Amino acid sequence: MIHGRRFKKGDKAPVYYGLQDVEKPLHEYGEIIGYIPQVEQTYTYFHSGYSHINEFQLAIGESTMSQRDELQVDRKTGLQIMTIEQAQAFALQRCKTAREAVSLITQLMDTYGFLPSCGPESEALCIADPQEAWVLEVFSVGKDWTRESGKPGAIWAAQRVPDDHVTMVPNWSIIKEIDLSKPDEFMASKNYKQEAIDRGWYDPAAGRPFIWQEAYSPIPREWAMSRFWLFYSTFAPSAGWPDKRLDDPYKGYDAYHQYLEPISTYPFSIKPDEKVSVQDVIAFQRSVFEGTIYDTTADTDWMVPDGKGGYEKSALATPFPTRDMRKLLDITWRRPVSRGGYGMVAQLRDWLPDAIGGVYWFYVDNQYTSAYVPIYAGVQEISPLYTTYDPRMFSEDSARWAIDFVENLLYLRWQEAIKDLQAVRDPMERGFFEEQAVIDQKALALYKKSPQQAKRFLTGYTRGAMEKVVKMYKDLRVKLITKYTNNNLGL
Repeated sequence: MIHGRRFKKGDKAPVYYGLQDVEKPLHEYGEIIGYIPQVEQTYTYFHSGYSHINEFQLAIGESTMSQRDELQVDRKTGLQIMTIEQAQAFALQRCKTAREAVSLITQLMDTYGFLPSCGPESEALCIADPQEAWVLEVFSVGKDWTRESGKPGAIWAAQRVPDDHVTMVPNWSIIKEIDLSKPDEFMASKNYKQEAIDRGWYDPAAGRPFIWQEAYSPIPREWAMSRFWLFYSTFAPSAGWPDKRLDDPYKGYDAYHQYLEPISTYPFSIKPDEKVSVQDVIAFQRSVFEGTIYDTTADTDWMVPDGKGGYEKSALATPFPTRDMRKLLDITWRRPVSRGGYGMVAQLRDWLPDAIGGVYWFYVDNQYTSAYVPIYAGVQEISPLYTTYDPRMFSEDSARWAIDFVENLLYLRWQEAIKDLQAVRDPMERGFFEEQAVIDQKALALYKKSPQQAKRFLTGYTRGAMEKVVKMYKDLRVKLITKYTNNNLGL
């Protein structure tokens, strides 16, 4: 985590390229490619490749999108310098509310130019505080932009999520019509429509409304449509969506008859059938499309003789087949919702002081096999177990490696071993949620006496939870290798 600090008037803040590169050491941020004016006071925030939350319960989630080829730009072909992850970090250092963050990030993009860093693609941010949530989408302006032109260095739009709605960004644009007469609901760059007109992507004389999503995104891809469908059919099934359940083992192969619904089928947001909890969001983030036509484990190549004249799913069937496994079995690759590398659910509560109200439910490695650990916004330091990771060298002192070790062992006999993992991980996670009210009360009582005492208490609790997670995975790997050693599986 990066603690807030004071700076001298006139100082400059470096702009980095490479913040999301996991190959570099923890406290090296990448190459400096520019500078912006520094502020006199920055705030404490939790730093990662795409930084997520700060001490004031301002939370930001990132999702790479796709954009038309004509908009794409990279370091070699353009003068833009502001990546989305650098803008996130600046916002968490300088802002307390979601609106402030949207305003700052878009000012940075307009002034310094949006530089894609996940391929030459566009980006979306979900930005929230305890009062409201916004979706901000940013597209590039191509290779010819210069600061001296005076033109905005990005094309962007933001829409507020209604208080009783849920939404998601499936690595694709979700904003549709924009109504700037409603500033409490929409914001956009001054070129948000003109760029599409100038490039021939929208004709005002055609009598059709301007649809942001259609103007700047290419033809939709399967990954986006399948995730749109999964989200809305999960949280608002009563609205009626295409039937993509898997009721026979060959339905996933029948692409000829699969639904290809238009992207307009899925709204920007929707009121869920039932109130959504943190645990519901975690469960969705762990989705592997089980029981749908996109279920990788349902591929018939996983079927093996059951010894009784029939067939059964192989014990090796996994929702995460490796590249070599896919080649061997001729399995189509479909990335599930899971497998993020790291991520979070931000729980933001306005009835508690920021230090206690914000809880950063964080995981590393693969959320399907990992555990979510609670990190309170008031925490002053986190366990070194969660700051140690070198992908090139295994370490006993790394949470990421501890979890990855277990995930690798699951491949010995996935269908059974995943149940062994869930048998110990799920009760531990439930324990974190069950004890949350008690932890909140203890922290609040301390906070009323001394905010610093409360922060020290929360720091100790969070570090203890992190250490508990790592110990669980280290104990589990012993059980798994003992239970599923090849000496027991037969050769």
